[in-house]
Order: sequence, then C-alpha cells, then structure tokens
Amino acid sequence: MSDVNKMKSTQNTSISESKTPNEDRRSLIKASSAAAVAGLASPFFWIKDASAQWNNTVEKGAKLRVLRWKRFVQGDMDAYLSNIEKFKEKTGIEVVVDTESWEDVRPKAAVAANTGAGPDIILGTNDDANLYPDKLLDVTDLCEYLSKKYGGWYDSCEAYLKPDGKHWIGVPLGATGSIMVYRESHLKAAGFNTFPRDTDGFLKMFKALKEKGTPGGLALGNATGDSGWTHWLIWAFGGSIVDKNNRVVIDSPETHKALEYAKELYATFVPGTLSWLDPNNNKAFLDGQISATNNGISIYYAAKNSTDPKVKELAADINHSVMPIGPVGVPTEYHLFFSQMIMKYTKYPNAAKEFLRFTMEKEQFDPWLLGAGGYISQPLKAYETNPVWTNDPKNMPYRDSVKHLRPAGYAGKLGYASAGALADFIVPNMVAEAASGAKTPKEAAERAQKRAERYYKV
Repeated sequence: MSDVNKMKSTQNTSISESKTPNEDRRSLIKASSAAAVAGLASPFFWIKDASAQWNNTVEKGAKLRVLRWKRFVQGDMDAYLSNIEKFKEKTGIEVVVDTESWEDVRPKAAVAANTGAGPDIILGTNDDANLYPDKLLDVTDLCEYLSKKYGGWYDSCEAYLKPDGKHWIGVPLGATGSIMVYRESHLKAAGFNTFPRDTDGFLKMFKALKEKGTPGGLALGNATGDSGWTHWLIWAFGGSIVDKNNRVVIDSPETHKALEYAKELYATFVPGTLSWLDPNNNKAFLDGQISATNNGISIYYAAKNSTDPKVKELAADINHSVMPIGPVGVPTEYHLFFSQMIMKYTKYPNAAKEFLRFTMEKEQFDPWLLGAGGYISQPLKAYETNPVWTNDPKNMPYRDSVKHLRPAGYAGKLGYASAGALADFIVPNMVAEAASGAKTPKEAAERAQKRAERYYKV
C-alpha cells in the first residue's frame, strides 16, 4: 500500500496515472487511435454463448468519469488503464479516472449520490451501495448476462449488491483478501513449522513471536481494509452485530469471550497498532518491525518488485495463510469487497453499462487480475482458473476470498443500517477498547450495542 500522503492526493487522468518522483515504472498504456470513431453510436453485440447475449446501444457523444480507490499495487492501475484505452479504441468513448484513498471515496460518493452530480461510475467498498440504493442505476440485465457467461456470481456478491433478491444495484468487482502474511523463518524460530489452523494455536504463535523478539501486529485503528480482522475475531467466537432478524446482539457472552481473547492477543503486538491505518502494517512488515499481520497481497507484491535488494530478499521468506478457525468450528472470513456503481444521474447509462461489461469480459478481466498480482480475487466463478493463482503458489490462499467471505452485516440483511454501522467502525473500535484495556470487554460490548442500535432502529 502507498503511504498516507500519497493516498490523500487526487489524480485525474483519462489514459494514464501521474507519476510521482519516486515511481520508476514503465507505462502499459499506448497512445489513443480512436479519433476516427469518436462520434460512433451503434449497437454492441457479443454473442459467445447462446444463453448469454448482450444487446446495448450507447448514447451518441458519451463521455464517462470513474471514481475509484487509489492503487495499492501498480499492476492493478496499469492494467486498468490499459483496458480503458482498449475501450476507447473500440468505442470512441473517453473515460476519465479520478483516484482517492478508500477513506475518501466513501464521502465523495455519498455527496455525489445526494447532490445528483459527480462521477458516472464509482468503485466502492463493502456495502456502501446500500447507503443510497435508490440513487443507483439498476444493472440487473448486465449482471445476469455476466453471470450466465462466466459461471455465476459467488453468494457474497448477491448479498452485497442484490438486497431485495431480485435487482442488482451494482456490478461486483471482486475483493482484496484479508488474510495472514508472515515470515516463515520467524515462525520456525518460534517453534511453528506450519501456520496455526485454530485460534488457540494462533495466540500461542503470537506469544512465541513476541518472546523471540519478532512480534506481530494487527491494525486496530479505523482502517477500511486491515481492521477487518476484528470482524473475523467476533464471528470466530460466535458473536455478531445482529442476528438473522437484524436485531442487535453484539453485547453477548460470545462477544465477551472474543474480547477477552483480543486482550491476550494485543499484549503480544508491537506498540502503535491502536492508531494503525491501512498503510501502517505494510510499512512495519517491510521495515522488519513485525513478523505477522493480516493484509492483502500488497506486502508480498511490494517485496517482489522492490528495487531495494534487502526488501526484495524478504519476498522469499514471506508466505500467506487464511485466518484460523475459532470455537465456532467453521471459517469466518472477512475480506474487503469492491463494487462498481453506476449513478442514476448519469447522462450516459448505456455507455456506463457498456464500459463495465467490456472490462468484465475475459479478454480484459483476465489480464487485469494477472496484472494486479493476486491483489484482487474474482467475483465470477469462471475466473478461478486465472493463472495468477497458479503461477506463484504463494498467491493461492487469496483466490477464494470472494467465495468464502462473510458480509460485514452478518448475520442480518444488508442495507442502510449495515453500511452505516460498518462505516462507523463499531466493531474495530469495540475490539480496540477491550484489547487495550480502555474498557472492560463488557463495557466495550455495551457501548458497541448502543452505537449499533442507532443504525438498526426497531
């Protein structure tokens, strides 16, 4: 992930991303040759499957603006912009991309939805789409087409973006896996030849790492992606914000047990994790300050592609593992989900659909997944065969992130309440308060209960 200052900068580009002084990379973007077809307006037909047919006529003179999160691995942005250039060459439609940090995309998207002006397409996180579903274009036809052609969406995609069970309010893009990144040599030195598969072993490992002077650390600040391990923790012990009827139940014996566990775990962490945002654990790991953390594949990606010989050597010692299983006895995975929302106010709804269809087709989506180096896990089952998961065995643990993830609003129905509660960092704050001793587990759970009830009003 990039540092905080870089994440806060906004970039505007139609076919390339502005370089910073420290970036030394080769652009994958070629010059445009679309001038001859700039005014094109015609039906687009791609009929490769008898059961998957697409017929769409784009608006004449269409231009699109996309707001998306700033890249954390360079290959993601390079491949994304390359696909934009291919789209422009094919259709004559110009697409301008604005990038912001995850934390800044959410408020900008909310302002756009409420004012009826802004980007045509917004790439959001988790269930942000459920904050303003009536402001989003119905994309059921596009999602059904892609589902038929590419083996179907994973269940989590429908949970996030098909809230009424009938209509899609966004097109799934995938997820960044939130799993464990660790130093193999440090685990072995601490007495662990394999990564622990249950929470008991997980705690023992963290204690052993601290004793060896090579501690771990997990983010406890308001990190959009990396604080998600706190949801895994609560679920692993049988707790959840709400039950299946959307009744708030976070103040429960199961949650209290999870928070007691969090206190023991936190005692092994390197100092400073209470204020960690998404870039902090990446930096700490690559600087050799920690031996284990939860993260997307960006730490490994950065090490492999580093120009610093010492950091590059680190890649050989890095490995990944899915989160261990807790007392509930089943996986309780949390991952950062990505959606593609077309705003209802757009002047070019058909062009916006065409852009998303184009980028989700195999010819574009496969190279994008490969370029991202495992940072994004696919939302459509057919893309499980992408070579990014097999060309490096260390990538494989990330492959099924969308397939196995639980939405943050588990075990209830997603909507405004779940999106609001997630955006308010209720669970991460509760765990941080209890783990640090600022509150007892009971006090922290009671406060979380009251905060959640403000969203889940009876």
